[in-house]
Amino acid sequence: MRFNDNLMFDFAALPTNEPSFEAPLAQQLSTFREFGAETRLVQTQTQTFSGETITVPTYVNEFWTSKQRAASRLHEISYRACFKPQLPRFFIERLTHPGEVVYDPFMGRGTTLLEAALLGRVPFGCDVNPLSLQLLGPRLRPPALEEIRARLNEINFRDHDELPEELLVFYHPDTLREIAALKKYLLTREQDAVDQWISLVALNRLTGHSPGFFSVYTLPPNQAVSVKSQNKINADRKQTPPCRNVPELIFKKSRILMSDCDTAMRGTLGTVAGKALLLNQPARATPQIASDSVALVVTSPPFLDVVDYAGDNWLRCWFLGIDPKEVHLTVPKKLPEWQSEMTAVFHELQRVLRPGGHVAFEVGEVRAGKIKLEETVVLCGLDAGLEPLLILINDQKFTKTANCWGVDNNNKGTNTNRIVLFQKTVNC
Repeated sequence: MRFNDNLMFDFAALPTNEPSFEAPLAQQLSTFREFGAETRLVQTQTQTFSGETITVPTYVNEFWTSKQRAASRLHEISYRACFKPQLPRFFIERLTHPGEVVYDPFMGRGTTLLEAALLGRVPFGCDVNPLSLQLLGPRLRPPALEEIRARLNEINFRDHDELPEELLVFYHPDTLREIAALKKYLLTREQDAVDQWISLVALNRLTGHSPGFFSVYTLPPNQAVSVKSQNKINADRKQTPPCRNVPELIFKKSRILMSDCDTAMRGTLGTVAGKALLLNQPARATPQIASDSVALVVTSPPFLDVVDYAGDNWLRCWFLGIDPKEVHLTVPKKLPEWQSEMTAVFHELQRVLRPGGHVAFEVGEVRAGKIKLEETVVLCGLDAGLEPLLILINDQKFTKTANCWGVDNNNKGTNTNRIVLFQKTVNC
């Protein structure tokens, strides 16, 4: 998709019930009491390479809800290490207006961009993972349920060219035949919006731990275990893959995802989706995005970790006809390498950001809390000429999948949201 610099909008078609946040963000954070607790103000200090000490005011509170399913059902697509939609919403509502561009250079499943679109902002995104485009694009243009049902009835789920026997560890033979037939159908035609939606839903039903997935019980759906590991799971649980109805499960999940997708929501998405720009490339160089065009960046980068892309995504890549060995993610293992990569990205963000625009850069504590990436992020932004305004730490207890510790309990590290907010000064 190419950049279109004709950003003219019918603002009457965009949401009009925008909350009013007239006070500066720092003042809003200081007086925030929505969940009953007072905001704590502390200071984060870090040193530049020249030895200068930088102090950034840091606001600690629960700034958005920890409840599950507190956003649009369209967000309910599984992806590894994604933040809640309330995080980008918090900044989008306070720092942008309808019709402005919101950008995520590490878009993942597209949480920031979908939330931006739902709020009438123009979504720009980039990711080296080709799965990202498959996960977000269809949700910006959701088809009608009637169209999905009709298309599923048209597909011949008995017409397949392959039947990989190793996948029978996950699937009943009849289910695998239907998956293989759907794969053939999708890869041998020019896909329209309905096909793309069906592909998205099927991609997220491949494996999971409930009868709503195509597979027998396995790990959560954001990654696939190896055939060897699944054999062990099956033996330990004394289970065999049950027969699942692939088109029936696709339609059922589609109905859930669209359960709150009313006429107003579709109208808002339709107004901005045509302006969307989704890129599959490294974030350090995005010439398709015009300079000074982005109002807000909300993103979370790859952390200091080892991600086995081929190992995690081999089954999704098989379904989409992608060679996972050809996907090269940048996941440095050492802090200096990570800082160098992020600094390059920040220089590009400084270019595309409009004067007065903001970057909300979310990181977390890693390696048992010994490394606080927000301190390094401050240096990356400074190197690019951006001004660090504040750090926001969303301190709350999470209740799903894993225990996440707040800033007061770092003995095992934490997955709290830690966001460094930068601004591009007007004279840049």
